[in-house]
Amino acid sequence: MPRAGLLHFLCGNYAHNFGVSIRRVPLFENETMKKLLNLALLLILIASGQLMAQQASDKKEPARIIGIAKDLKTGEPVGYATAALYKTGSEVSTAGAVADGNGAFYITGFSTGTYELHVTFLGYETVKRTVNINSLDSDINLGEIAMSDEGVALQEVTVQGQRELIEERVDRTIYKAENDKTTAGGDATDVLRRVPMLSVDLDGNVSMRGSANILVLIDNRPSAIAASSIADALRQIPADEIKAVEVITSPSARFDAEGTSGVINIVTKKNNLQGMTLNINSGAGLRGSNLGLQGSARKGKMGFTLGGFGRAGYNILGSFENQQITNNPNGSISKSVQSADTERRDVFGRYNFGVDYEIDKFNFITGAVNFGIRNSRNWQYDFLTQNFLDDVLRSSQNRETNTLDNSNSVDVSLNYTKTYEKRGKELSFLTLYSRNNRENSFTNTLFDEDVEDILSRLRNDNPSRNEEFTVQVDYVTPMDEKGTQIIEYGAKNILRKAYSDFSYFLAEGPTGEYQQLEDPTLSNEFSYDQNVTAGYLSYTLQFLKNYTLKPGLRYEYTTINADFKNEFVAEIPSYGTLVPSFNASRRLANGNMIKAAYNRRIQRPSLRFLNPNLEAANPQQLSQGNPELDPELTDNYELGYSTFIKGTTLNFTGFYRNTTGSIQPIRTIQDNGVIFTTFENIGREQAIGTNLFFNVNINNKLSLNGGMDLYYSMLDNGLTNPQFAAQNEGFVVSGRMFGNYTLPKDWQVQVFSFARGRQVQLQGTSGGFAAYGLNFNKQLKEKRGSVGFGAENFLMKEFVIRNEIITPTILQNSTNRIQNMNFKVNFTYRIGKMSMDQKPRRRRSINNDDLKDGEGGGGQMENQQGGGAAPMRNR
Repeated sequence: MPRAGLLHFLCGNYAHNFGVSIRRVPLFENETMKKLLNLALLLILIASGQLMAQQASDKKEPARIIGIAKDLKTGEPVGYATAALYKTGSEVSTAGAVADGNGAFYITGFSTGTYELHVTFLGYETVKRTVNINSLDSDINLGEIAMSDEGVALQEVTVQGQRELIEERVDRTIYKAENDKTTAGGDATDVLRRVPMLSVDLDGNVSMRGSANILVLIDNRPSAIAASSIADALRQIPADEIKAVEVITSPSARFDAEGTSGVINIVTKKNNLQGMTLNINSGAGLRGSNLGLQGSARKGKMGFTLGGFGRAGYNILGSFENQQITNNPNGSISKSVQSADTERRDVFGRYNFGVDYEIDKFNFITGAVNFGIRNSRNWQYDFLTQNFLDDVLRSSQNRETNTLDNSNSVDVSLNYTKTYEKRGKELSFLTLYSRNNRENSFTNTLFDEDVEDILSRLRNDNPSRNEEFTVQVDYVTPMDEKGTQIIEYGAKNILRKAYSDFSYFLAEGPTGEYQQLEDPTLSNEFSYDQNVTAGYLSYTLQFLKNYTLKPGLRYEYTTINADFKNEFVAEIPSYGTLVPSFNASRRLANGNMIKAAYNRRIQRPSLRFLNPNLEAANPQQLSQGNPELDPELTDNYELGYSTFIKGTTLNFTGFYRNTTGSIQPIRTIQDNGVIFTTFENIGREQAIGTNLFFNVNINNKLSLNGGMDLYYSMLDNGLTNPQFAAQNEGFVVSGRMFGNYTLPKDWQVQVFSFARGRQVQLQGTSGGFAAYGLNFNKQLKEKRGSVGFGAENFLMKEFVIRNEIITPTILQNSTNRIQNMNFKVNFTYRIGKMSMDQKPRRRRSINNDDLKDGEGGGGQMENQQGGGAAPMRNR
């Protein structure tokens, strides 16, 4: 009787059954692709051998400018600093190089004359040296070049020109966000839209090279905020507090094996200076406002940070239209047409307290507490659903849907680090406790034909909880005095607990009491315990001056226990995973670098895919998780090249990605044309493509940077049953462009644009979109702050995104419209002063690189079917 009441509410006079159906399907293997990959790798090795042979046959080595970048205070090398050579009187670089891990650089490709050498690195003042070159017969050795922290001469030195935005290392690309002023007043979402190899959609969902299966770390550690929703976490981090973004496409064995595409590490601004400061960051706009305060204090060996950031989104209006045609099991054809107006309001907050203490020269303790809150509310007004059977209108229903998605989170970490006299040797013990409490619910109100009286109300409550406790030990030691050989090894244990309590309630009329539907498929409790134990070994070798190798091996063993309170049983076997990784780089002439990498990744399903709570906010589209899902396995191959040509930095990467056991949706047709979706490990995903990024310093006033991502996606679920078999392929393109121009009297103008093409999915496509903006900012006295205003998407009233699903039994087209025109003002200011009185402290923190978190990495799904509240996306 309770189920019949729910079905009557959802589908009018047509009843149907739904539930979880688990099926195992053998994975599809492609031996031809393996052979092609082996052939490609062989060609790469042959080409590399020819290049080495050609260089060996050169009769005479070119003259070089040699130097070693070192920290002025500590005397330690500044690894991977950038050295650029400028002809006197010119603002365009003629040659350059990137230093190795020991700070040594070698510049070639110059002629005789007088030059100015610029040595730069993130967090240091630019060092300028005049170099006179009278002969090309011998090298010019500049010896050690001392570099000062930016804080040393904060008030005395004004650095002209545009600083480098991109830094390449053997296993990662670093985007120096603090050098990009176009993000002033925004949040981490605005920053990540500028980062090479990343794509961010309108809801803040992040993907790397087309894959949303990534891990986002904040200061090298996971966050309960990001665990619950990456998109929400990014909205809570102010752009002005981000120092850099590290894109790790080929994580070494030191990182967890989780994350199909790789790892994104957001590095926030920390200071190791003495004194006190308070930073104010605020903004107000047509559709959102933010306010942030961040204070720092340091006295002697003790340092504190305390701050908070809040962001509100409002006036976010839109609409959707949806049409779906289904071939029913009984041979009839159903058609549903839906439409609604939408509105969303969001409030986010992030608060932090941190302390670090230097026990003595070699022993450090750091601790931190982070709190996060989110309150999100979505409305769908005039939610009209018309159902046709064989082109005859059978029912017309009008609803209003109200969705609540509230949560709070806490992260507590305590870390100890011990260093030694031997440079680079380090031992660390790390702990982390994270908890996220979430309340996800919706209320669906059904009206009569005149939309005057309420016939009934359906409510779904789904409180959930995620907990993690992590202990990790890492040891790093150089094998020689020069640091050309480094061994890293360690162990880690992660204890996870996920809990979901879901219930459905039905009330008759506008004032009737809610009655719980006593059906275990609709009201139940689900618990999911996971224990991951891991150990790793990694080795770094620098040889022949220009080569670096970093092989590694990691083993992870996972045990899982899943249980329901009522009726159902889920049995999931334990499994072990061996994860190899290999990174290699070669530094070429003029600062050029070539990189190659291979790694295997594992992607465990999150609660978003596991949760058996039936999602029924849209009566025509039901979805339910599968507690017995297995992890995905992915092999990644990539080859990259970076160069520096006359003031222009270019980065080019080619990649191939192969995923087996991919978690993909299975859609079946219920009575009355209702689409029911669950998930299975039935898919195979392949992607081959390239990324291009460039940064151009035209002069000391104008700079441009941008990039393009292009890949060919191939998806196949390997099934032979025509009702479920699916295959799709096609090109996916996205790109970005940003410009900055310095005007007189400390004014700056910035423009940006971003476009993402349609996304290829297993059973259709997701539409693309484009965004752009214009900002003006004026720096205040002594560069203590700035005030500015900007406009976003000011030439168009709304975004229009069209999505399509095509299967042998389903044809669905939906259109989502979002009004995103925005005007805003920004203000930032710094109170207080700090001075550099002691060396920076080393910090370590935990990295949990875990869990497939759905489309968009766990953010709110684009409402592709229209009318449905976002599914659960807790971990």
